[in-house]
Parts: sequence; structure tokens; C-alpha cells
Amino acid sequence: MAIAAKSQVRTAIFGGGPAGLMAAEVLLGAGESVDLYDSMPSVGRKFLLAGVGGLNLTHAEPQPHFIQRYGARGSDLGALLTDFDAAAIQAWAGDLGIATFVGSSQRIFPTAMKAAPLLRAWLHRLRSQGLRIHVRHRCLGWDGQGAWRMQTPHGEQTLTSACTILALGGGSWSRLGSDGAWVPWLRQSGVAVHPLKPSNCGFEVAWRAHFKKRHAGAPVKAVSASLTTPKGVTHQRLGEFTISHYGVEGGLIYSLSAALRDTIEHSGRATLHLDLLPHLSAEHVLAAVSHPRGSRSLASHLQSRLKITGVKAGLLREILTTRELLEPHRIATTLKALALPLIAARPLDEAISSAGGVDFSALTPTLMLRQHPGVFCAGEMLDWEAPTGGYLLSVCLASGRQAGLGALTYLKITNKIN
Repeated sequence: MAIAAKSQVRTAIFGGGPAGLMAAEVLLGAGESVDLYDSMPSVGRKFLLAGVGGLNLTHAEPQPHFIQRYGARGSDLGALLTDFDAAAIQAWAGDLGIATFVGSSQRIFPTAMKAAPLLRAWLHRLRSQGLRIHVRHRCLGWDGQGAWRMQTPHGEQTLTSACTILALGGGSWSRLGSDGAWVPWLRQSGVAVHPLKPSNCGFEVAWRAHFKKRHAGAPVKAVSASLTTPKGVTHQRLGEFTISHYGVEGGLIYSLSAALRDTIEHSGRATLHLDLLPHLSAEHVLAAVSHPRGSRSLASHLQSRLKITGVKAGLLREILTTRELLEPHRIATTLKALALPLIAARPLDEAISSAGGVDFSALTPTLMLRQHPGVFCAGEMLDWEAPTGGYLLSVCLASGRQAGLGALTYLKITNKIN
């Protein structure tokens, strides 16, 4: 297919998610001319879907605890998250006419709970400031002359720009545009990129057919989960999760997904210990199980003494043998520390988010690629991960802002801005 004549713009942004849109807002606010390109038929698709059940903008916990949620990447992200913190995100949403509130879990939501009103207001403001949006334009990397290659509805085209921001997303939810297709061509250009891995994902368990048929879709509530990694670090969380046909998923599992995934990569599997009765001591549970049950069945006994029914009873029978179910001490020990073997993380494309991406050593503090002056990266392209709860969107917004500010500085230094 013939390549169309090369076009030129002042500032190009590839990716129309929160990071790309925030970078555009910074540049437009300074009077910059911006063209934004997205591979999908409309921008913000993953943002919209993520907000269907209630858009979690950020989190109101104290900033030091907030930054700790990013683990080893907290030191790389701390400055930009401090510059654009939860209060700044609330103020930004307020300027768009979107009121917010802090929930009982300290998560911050729009009062309407949905992403669509915020995105509409945001796009209206950006377009009124002059943003030009080009949909169905997929970035394919550089050509031999340093121009950008794009696949468009009219065939492959090339583009040059004085400054470029890459906000192409991670590798999860490819149907919404985040497919990680940028990894090969960015690596080929000499940029250090870590493999993309599933984060905030489900994990596979070799359920027996009877358990899977009876309990798939059932929530397991009010439990504590713990994992000790090969390095001897113990992670513990309280919450709930869901049994699925393939294994386990849900908030409690997602909160431990990084440690679970890395343990499986290291050891071939991970053992998640579940305390099905975290509000009761081990001594109390043993006494209750050991209490004479007379002619009652084990199921009736556990329901009467400990309120163990449904999926929790099913888990007990799934893990213990028939002989072990005759031993009160074994039952009590399992109720307080049920060893659930996880054999694999679910595929990247099913994950809520992804880990891996552009190494921070390849970037300046303004998120410019050291090997490619004038090219900036933001959002899930960067090598970080975080739990759900507003932490994901916070970095996308803050890094988009940082890349936008960096682009402005670059353009001023190179005398390419009016």
C-alpha cells in the first residue's frame, strides 16, 4: 500500500486515555497546538468501561501511605503524585463541574458515580481549547527517517512533530485499545521495556468438577488471606473474593496479585492461606469443632457452632480428604489457614491493569525518553503497578500532567513554541 505524503504538527499525542488527555490539557492551557491520535473509534474507552460500576478517581488516605501502595515504584512516582495529589484531582474534577465525595473506604468518587459525564465535560473543554482528535489512527513507531508511522482509515501515513507524547496504555483489555503493540518497536529503538504482565487479575485453581459446578460465582466474604513469598515476605489482607470457573478473582485476590504472580513465576505455584473465620481465635474454633455433635452431620455441626455454610463449607471439603474431615483438629486448623494452591495468573488481556513497561531509567524526571529527545511517555506504558481503589487512575492523570509539563519545557528550550 502506498504511503501518503508526510504531514506535520506541532505536538502529537498518541493515546486518548486519561494520561493522554491530561497531557493535552496542560499543553492547551499554555496555548500549545495539539493533535491527539487514538487507535479506537472514540477516545477514553477503557476509562468509560472502568467507570461502569462506579468511577473511583483516587484515594483520600494520607500521602505517605498512598505512595506506599506503589511498592518499589513509590520512589519513582512519589514526586508526581505529590504534585498532583488527591486534593488536586478533586479540584480538577470540580473545575469540570463534577462534584466528588469521599466514601467510607476513603475512595473518592464523582457524585454521579459514572465516568461518562466527566469524560463528556472534559472533552468539551479540550475541544473548546482547540484539541484536534483523530480516531482510528494507530501509531506504528518510527520510519527510517524518524517520522511517525500511523495506520489510518486511508492507509499508512507518516507524521512529524516538534514534540510527541506516547500514552498508549498497557497490555490489558486489548479490545479497548490497550494491547501493548508498542512494546516491540519501542524496544527496537533502544528503549528498556520490561515485559508486560497481568496485574489486578484472577488466578487459576484446579477445582474439582463438583465444586466448580456448585460454587462458581459465589462470593467468599469476611475472610483474611495471606501469602509468604520466596523471599520470606508475608502479605496479608482482609476482604472478600469470588469463586470462578477457573479459580479465584475479586478485590481480595487483586490486592495480592503482584505477590501471587511473582511467586508463581519463581516457584511454579503459590499457596494462598485463607482464614475463613478471622474474627475468631484458633482456640475458639478448635473448641467449637471438638464439641460433641452426637448424631448431627458435620455440615450441621459446623453451621450450628461456627456458621460455616455454603461456599466456605465447600472449600473445606474441596481441600480436605474424607479421612481428614473426621479429625476435629485438622478441620479447625484448615478453617483458620486453608491452603489454596494457585497454579497460574489469568491471561494479560483479562487483567484490570498491567505491570511492566518503560523502565524509569530510560526516562528523565520529566518523563522524556533519554534516547529520543522530545518524546515523552505517560500512563500505563511506564513500569509500575498498583491495586485498584483509585491508585491506577491517579498515576495516569499525574504522569500525563508531568509529561505535558515536560513537553512544554522541552519546546521552550528548543525554541519551538510561540
